[in-house]
Amino acid sequence: MAKTPTQFVRLLAAGSASALALVLAVPATAQQAPQAQPQDGAQAAEDTGGIKEIVVTAQFRSQKLQDTPLSITAIDANLLASRNQTDISQIAAQAPNVQLTPQGGAFGSSMAVYIRGIGQYDFNPAYEPGVGLYVDDVYYATLTGSVLDLLDLDRVEVLRGPQGTLTGRNSIGGAIKLFSAKPTAEDSGTVEVAYGSRQRLDLRGSANFKLAEGLYARVSGVYKKQDGYVDQVDYGCANPGNKLGLTGNASTPANCVVDKLGEKNYAGLRGSLRYNPNDKIDWIVTGDYSYEKRTNAAGVITAMNTAKTGGVDYTCGRFCTYASFYMPAGGQAGQAYYMPNTTKFTGWGVSSNLTLGLSDSIKLQAITAYRKYHEIFGTDDDYTPAPLIAGGGFNDLSFRFFSQELRLNGKIGNLAEWTIGGFYNDQKSVYFTRQDIRYIVPIGVPSLFLQFQGNDPIKANSKAVFGTVILHPAPALTVTAGVRYTKEHKDYTFSRTQWDGGVLTDIFGVGALNGSVANYDGHRVDWRISADYRFSPQVLAYATVSTGFKGGGVTARPFTKAQAVNGTFNPETLTAYEAGLKTDLFDRRLRLNIAGFYNDYKNIQLPLADCATLDGFAPGKDPFPCAAIGNAGDGHMYGAELEIAAHPVEGLDIDASASWIDGKWTRLDPTKLGPATNPNAGIQIGDPITTPKWRTSFGIQYRAELGGEKGSITPRFDVSSISRQTQGRLAGSPVLDYNPARAIANARVTWKNGKEDLSISFEVQNLFDKYYVQPLRFAALYGFAGTAYATVGRPREWAVTVQKKF
Repeated sequence: MAKTPTQFVRLLAAGSASALALVLAVPATAQQAPQAQPQDGAQAAEDTGGIKEIVVTAQFRSQKLQDTPLSITAIDANLLASRNQTDISQIAAQAPNVQLTPQGGAFGSSMAVYIRGIGQYDFNPAYEPGVGLYVDDVYYATLTGSVLDLLDLDRVEVLRGPQGTLTGRNSIGGAIKLFSAKPTAEDSGTVEVAYGSRQRLDLRGSANFKLAEGLYARVSGVYKKQDGYVDQVDYGCANPGNKLGLTGNASTPANCVVDKLGEKNYAGLRGSLRYNPNDKIDWIVTGDYSYEKRTNAAGVITAMNTAKTGGVDYTCGRFCTYASFYMPAGGQAGQAYYMPNTTKFTGWGVSSNLTLGLSDSIKLQAITAYRKYHEIFGTDDDYTPAPLIAGGGFNDLSFRFFSQELRLNGKIGNLAEWTIGGFYNDQKSVYFTRQDIRYIVPIGVPSLFLQFQGNDPIKANSKAVFGTVILHPAPALTVTAGVRYTKEHKDYTFSRTQWDGGVLTDIFGVGALNGSVANYDGHRVDWRISADYRFSPQVLAYATVSTGFKGGGVTARPFTKAQAVNGTFNPETLTAYEAGLKTDLFDRRLRLNIAGFYNDYKNIQLPLADCATLDGFAPGKDPFPCAAIGNAGDGHMYGAELEIAAHPVEGLDIDASASWIDGKWTRLDPTKLGPATNPNAGIQIGDPITTPKWRTSFGIQYRAELGGEKGSITPRFDVSSISRQTQGRLAGSPVLDYNPARAIANARVTWKNGKEDLSISFEVQNLFDKYYVQPLRFAALYGFAGTAYATVGRPREWAVTVQKKF
């Protein structure tokens, strides 16, 4: 049964009381004065026999995790390695109320990112992320290219709740920050090799050099290759005599499998140069390059309406698809052709991070960055081999991004610390696409095929100024206040021509779009106020009210000129209320952090079911298709989060988390989404505003010393679970579909020699071989073609890893 806000407050209060009761039980010998704040942003490995500290920079200064009045999950490099985590999407398994989902084939190399139910899934550069992603304090502006490898990291910080005054633009749900290991004054290196299931081969390495006094360099690289796990099957080969009259391709192997979807083929390289001659100057220049060429995501059909497919069922199996990426001749396609079933991504970037100590109390930081990427991918929208319900596209996306950020940090004795700064970014995308859409027109009428070529430039820029002050009005009391002003602009120029560049026949109004320009301009003030009180060295309590926004924009996929020109939408906004406790108990043998939140979510950007108000028709009377975005809803969300870390005895480490979230829609615009009585409406009052409600994780490891040169052996077990999660409502269905609840377990055992410079580990992921599909299925064609598909989770996999340090 859903909990009311009153029950939520009682739950949080009960948890807080439990934590305070534990504090009162702590022996007096554990009451110590707070230690001085560390001065370096890297991990502070205080070895007191308890849980090691991690230092974070979420508030633009180095603070212990337990001294920062924010909901933060911080993971250092050692914990990432012990959990088998090598790419950013795996972090969500242990972070409360965080969902990171690599996208399916229709979205290329991108990731859907949600924190506390707020985020974004559409890769199109016209739409903004709802969670800020940062690497070494450099903002990643799009979801494309966001499935990052965790290469040579110092730590990851996951900040939950709006970061409007800290990281600013498009961090309405939170922020994920990756921090690379910095070059240091030592000569060292690491080489790692992994081999496993489906010919998996991972190569990783890093090297650190001291070039001269105060001048250091670091280089790291990764290569990952693994076969796919979903068979792409030639339908005609596997089903001879089928009613479609399809026969196997002459080049198809005897087993009818033409390819494997879901493979890995990734390479990345990063190099850093650091100039740090004294404690006043620290300058790091970094360059990185990444390359990915693989088959599309491992999709399978998860819903089938044979009434739309001529009575043919195209489901193939649990790890099998008949998707052909084939288009027969018709319309502008003078001959049959294949779209690529692959995704190719190439990206690179350079950044400069300069810190200058202007005085003992004032520090200037300048962060300059430039990024560029290029991606090509193809889609088979209906995921079947049927030529008469075909739909798909060829996509070519290029992107470049420049940003400059300045921060001035200072302090006024023991009374206050302050930060003022400014941010600017300029970006341009060019989205080339060749679309061949045959499922929304009468079958067998080639003259009405919707076939067009787009080559759309999308320009955007953002400017911001911000400030934060941290006051210490009393010895145990801290008050933080911040404000940020953001101004942004975006323009989208639509190009709609025939494939040869000629004038497009005006089907559904698409041809009239050519040359149209849609503009968006907006500005926003965000603020935050927070108070925290340290009851003892073991307990910090805090309360925060903060705001954030996700930028507005223009409809990226209009079918008419009116939809383009009138399809501008405003930012969605959030006001968040949060309270929490951070505790280190029993001489730092137990860490218990509790947080509760309430979100007031306004002008939510939603896909529209009806473009009548944009096209100038009465609601429900629009003759044109609709794929627009609009500010169509408001809602409330509330939840609670718990994180536990324990080091009860030497060698034993336990970590766990649990989160619960619930809420409701308070407004849904029936003129845009369709009335609640219409079963084709995508969202209705009464639907859950976010799922899953529950997430839990548990991890345990024990390091057993073997003695002397024999080294140690460390077994580890992890399990994470989520409750059922909605897949949305299929066209024509009055009920929501849900993915069932699931739990995924991983296991690993690691041997290290006495010097700890050599380790060998054996791991098994998805230990119990759980079959599941990812959320965010592609169901846009269900009403036309009768099919919907989703990405299947990876089956059980094993790997052996050998690592050598120098």
